[in-house]
Amino acid sequence: MSEPTPLLALTGIEKAFPGVKALQGVNLRLFAGEVHALLGENGAGKSTLVKVMTGAYQKDAGHIRLGGTEITPASTKDAQDLGIATVYQEVNLLPNLSVAHNLFLGREPKRFGLVHWRKMAADARALLAQFKLDIDVTAPLNHYSVAVQQLIAIARGVGMDAKVLVLDEPTASLDAGEVAMLFSILEKLKKDGIAIVFITHFLDQVYAVSDRITVLRSGALVGEYLTRDLPRTKLIEAMLGAELQSMTGHQGAAAADMPELLFEMREVSAARSIDGVTLSVGRGEAVGLAGLLGSGRTEVCRAAFGIDALSRGEMVLAGERLKLTGARDAIRAGIALCPEDRKADGIIGPLSIRENIILALQARLGWWRYISPAKQQALAEDFIKKFKVATPNAAKAIGELSGGNQQKVILARWLATDPQLLILDEPTRGIDIGAHAEILKLIKTLCKDGMSLLVASSELEELVAFANRVVVMRDRKKVAELKGEEISEQRIMHAIAEA
Repeated sequence: MSEPTPLLALTGIEKAFPGVKALQGVNLRLFAGEVHALLGENGAGKSTLVKVMTGAYQKDAGHIRLGGTEITPASTKDAQDLGIATVYQEVNLLPNLSVAHNLFLGREPKRFGLVHWRKMAADARALLAQFKLDIDVTAPLNHYSVAVQQLIAIARGVGMDAKVLVLDEPTASLDAGEVAMLFSILEKLKKDGIAIVFITHFLDQVYAVSDRITVLRSGALVGEYLTRDLPRTKLIEAMLGAELQSMTGHQGAAAADMPELLFEMREVSAARSIDGVTLSVGRGEAVGLAGLLGSGRTEVCRAAFGIDALSRGEMVLAGERLKLTGARDAIRAGIALCPEDRKADGIIGPLSIRENIILALQARLGWWRYISPAKQQALAEDFIKKFKVATPNAAKAIGELSGGNQQKVILARWLATDPQLLILDEPTRGIDIGAHAEILKLIKTLCKDGMSLLVASSELEELVAFANRVVVMRDRKKVAELKGEEISEQRIMHAIAEA
C-alpha cells in the first residue's frame, strides 16, 4: 500500500547563525490526521526547525511545501494565514483580555466598523464547545488554569482553520488528568484531518499519542520512524547517538564502603517539577544524575538549591533538616549551584571576572561585611591561576571569555564560598575539549579533597568517568540507582529506556 502525500513537507532545510550550523539538510514530513513527535536533546535543532516552519526564521536553503505547493512564510502571520499555527509551552496569549477576545484577536467579527462583541462571544462558545469546554468566555483569560489556557490556545489555532498545529511542550505544566483531557482533544483533531507536531520530553506520552517520530541530533536528521515500529531502546539510541548493544561499558568510580551521609532528599516532590525523589550524597562522594532532557535532572538540582519549593518530603544536610525558602537560604547552609544555562543564570556579562567570582561569597557574608578590593583581587587571582583561566587579568569582563573559561569562573565563584555540597548542572555543556577535560579533572580532585558533589549530565561517558553512584531520572521520577561496578553507559541507557 503506497504512503499518502505529506500535507506539509520540509526538505533539505539549512539554517546557520554566526558560528553555529543550527540545521543541516533536515527533512520533516507531516501527514493529515497524524500526531508527529519531534524529538531530540538540547541543541538538536527542534526549536529552529519549528521557527523556520512557522515563519519566525527564514531558511538558508531547502524547500517547504504545503499540499504540494512551495511556500516561503516571511512571518508568523504569513504561516498562520497559510494554516500553520503554534501553541507554545508558555501560553502566548493576553491574560488581561477575555477568553473570547483571545480566541479572535486580530480577526474580530465587526458590525458597522466596530467589534461585534455579542457575536464574538457566541462564536467563542461554539468553538469551545468542540473541545467540551463550558466556561464564561467574557471572563479574563487569567481567571482560568494553565491547562484551560492551553486548550484555549489550541482552540484559537483550530479557529484559524489550521491545517498544521505545532504543540511545543504542551503537557509540561499539566497534571495527569489535564494531560488525558488534552490527548482526547488531539484524537478529535486527528479525525478532523489536522497534522499535529508534538514536541515533548516525556517518552510515555510519545508512545501514547504519536503516530510517527522524527529525531534530530546536533542540527541533523537522525531518522523518521513509525511509532509502532520503534522500540523504546532504539529511540533512546537515536536521541543519544550511541549503540546500546555495542557498548563495552567501562566501569565508573570504584565501589567503596558507603561514606558518611552529608545530604539527603527524602520523598521530595515539587509542584509540576519532581515526584517523590529520594537520593543521598555522602561526604567526598560524586553522585551523578542521568536521564533525558525533561526527565527531572535539572529540577532535582533546583529543589536542592531552594529554587523550587517542596510540596512534599524533606531534605537534610549534615544531620540538620533544611528549611529553604530560596537560594539565599541554600547558600547560607553551604550549598552551591552551577546552573545549566550559564549565560542566562550564571554569569553577569558586563561585570569583571573578579566581580563575578566574589558575588556568592559576598551574598553569603551579607553586604554589611564588605570584602575589601585587595581581598577580592587576591581571591580572583588565586582562582585564575588555579583553574588556568585564559585572561590577561581579573578586570576583564566575563562576557568576553570563552564558554569554558566562563564555566571555570562560575566554579570559582562557588568554591570561594567553601560549600559543603556543590551541585553542577551540565558542567561541560558548550565548552571546548580542553576545558571539558580540565573540568572533569577538577571534579575528581574536589572529591578527593572531601567535597560532596551532585552532578546532572546528559553525557553518559562523563558520569561513568567520575561518579560513585548514578541516579537515573525519567518522567520526573527516580527510576534506578547504579553504584560502583554497576555503572556503565550501557546500564544507564537501559535504565532510561525501560518502560
